[in-house]
Amino acid sequence: MSEQLKFIVDELNKPPFNGSYNLISFDVLQPLQLIQILNDVFADIDGKPKYDIREENPDQLVVRMLNSLRVLRYNPQMDAMAFRQCLIAGEKPVIYPILQWLFQKMPDLKKRAYLAKFLVKLDIPREHLLDEAVQETYNQYEMLVEQFTELHKEGERLKNTPCSTAEIRKDIEQMEEEKEMLSKRIDRLKKKVEGVTGHERMLDIAKKLRVEKEREKKISSQKLEQRNHLMHSETKYQRLLTQSKELRLNTMGSTPEGLLEKLEKDVKVHVYLCKDKLPKEIESKKRAIVDLQKVANEPAFSNNDLEEVHRRIRGLNGEVNGLVEKRMMSADPIDDKLTLFRQQASMIAKKKENRADTLSELRSQLAEKEGELKEKRSEASDLGEYAAVRELDFKEYVRKLRGKSTKYKGKKAEVGELKAEVGVLARSEEILRERFAGVKAKLDQLETRHGVAGFHDAQEEVEKVSAMKADLDQRKSETLEEISEMVKELNRKIGEKKETLAPLIKELRPLRSEFQGTEAEYETARKEFETISSGLEANRSKAEQEVRALREELAGEESRFHYLNAMIRVNELQQQRVSEEMKLYTSSNPTDRKKSYREVYTRKIQEQENLGKQLREKQKSVKESHSEGIKQMRMWKDLHELMLCKIRCYNAAQQDAAREKNNPNMMQDRLIL
Repeated sequence: MSEQLKFIVDELNKPPFNGSYNLISFDVLQPLQLIQILNDVFADIDGKPKYDIREENPDQLVVRMLNSLRVLRYNPQMDAMAFRQCLIAGEKPVIYPILQWLFQKMPDLKKRAYLAKFLVKLDIPREHLLDEAVQETYNQYEMLVEQFTELHKEGERLKNTPCSTAEIRKDIEQMEEEKEMLSKRIDRLKKKVEGVTGHERMLDIAKKLRVEKEREKKISSQKLEQRNHLMHSETKYQRLLTQSKELRLNTMGSTPEGLLEKLEKDVKVHVYLCKDKLPKEIESKKRAIVDLQKVANEPAFSNNDLEEVHRRIRGLNGEVNGLVEKRMMSADPIDDKLTLFRQQASMIAKKKENRADTLSELRSQLAEKEGELKEKRSEASDLGEYAAVRELDFKEYVRKLRGKSTKYKGKKAEVGELKAEVGVLARSEEILRERFAGVKAKLDQLETRHGVAGFHDAQEEVEKVSAMKADLDQRKSETLEEISEMVKELNRKIGEKKETLAPLIKELRPLRSEFQGTEAEYETARKEFETISSGLEANRSKAEQEVRALREELAGEESRFHYLNAMIRVNELQQQRVSEEMKLYTSSNPTDRKKSYREVYTRKIQEQENLGKQLREKQKSVKESHSEGIKQMRMWKDLHELMLCKIRCYNAAQQDAAREKNNPNMMQDRLIL
């Protein structure tokens, strides 16, 4: 935390902020001052002048800051609602990480903020895009955004391309040399053509040729531009055609009265949501916030306080039960009749609220699905294989698929039955083959016994040949008879068809002329219908704009109303707190007076004053004994040095004694004084 605070203070003291903060002065700043500093940092990133946030509406300020953080892609480490509340309150655990993140990535964020001014597309409602002029303007806007993106990339590439001054000078010198060479060449050519007759006319022709070539290049570039414009127009036409088909499908079978009735129902639903449901939800949220603030502001409860609260709750519950019993005993018959209607009204109101909740959930799901559909369409369009499937086509496909599935199941059952029958027939064939083999073996034995072996096989071959001959003869005769019968039948049918179609052709001729007249009337009626429908569509769009304007006005007034109610509630709570403080302060009970804020803060001030007095006395005693303590410390240091010196001398004496003990001859060389 200290490193974070030090980093923020150092950055704020640098240009362009030029602050004069230190760790202590910055840490004691008020929430409003922290929000002002954050606003100044945002203004520096966006390249806008600084201004006082007290001149701006708080709601607009919060929305602008959240939008700036969204554009800069800041990821908070908490819930969105809690982050919004902490940002409004200017809490340090939220403001400090934002400032640190902004200062750490200042160059990248400035670049991102600059690009966001041009690359973040405007959110235009879909109904406004139906206007041709608005659609064309929006398409031009998208083209300009794409051009800006390409130019910015090219500029960044040029900035990042290494290019030294030596290379530039070398290129300039080379260009100057080429210029001199070209000028000399031009002079030589002029001298050569001076003697040629008609050289001026030839120069004019060459000049015209060069101009025409430049014009040809310009025309080719214009042609390419026109092709791009044509492709863009075709894309626009296809999109508008798809939108018109969707609108026709949505309005198929509907009348202007039905559309107006649908709009009136939507308006009623939105009015109910705006006037009944949303105010109740906002009021309940505010009450919950007030209760939570009260709980957060109150000191920690002890066991005695909890017992007191439970005792009060039990007493209030007893009073409520007594009032309910009295009311039931003194019930009026008229009130009993009204109770039924009240219950019915409450049930209807609950159903209405449940339907409104269901509608809100369905709308949120619809918006989510539309977003997913839009993403899928964009992905498919990027792949170049996008083909939108209409709802009717999809239903037709499902219907055909179900029919094919039913047919498949029936055919599968038939195949199963046939397979079972084939199995039975195969088994029967196998049994018959076994019997035939046995009979044939017996027959061969009998033929061998009687001396006519092979007679049965020869007889079978003869019978097969005769049967094949008879079959071929029968087929030939049948084929000739069928061909003759077929020719007769065809001639007969052709005659019958001619006789049948002759009166129909006579009746068809006047019907054709009548059909042409009816088709002309249909075209006229269709044009009138399109004119009327376009007029009604214009009136509907105008009514929608008026409704939208009224909704915006209603939202603004409701916001102002809720803001004023919140301020009134805050003032009432402050007034209530002041009155409670006055009651506690003027109370004759000493225990109640001790609970007042004045007594509490007076007691705390007295405790701090006593603590400061004790610290000053302690400081005075420390100052008085400072010189004596220093003297004592020096004496102890000298004593410590003396003891260390004695230890060293003792160690040296011990070492000398050990050496003398190991070498007794050393005593002869010693001089005794």
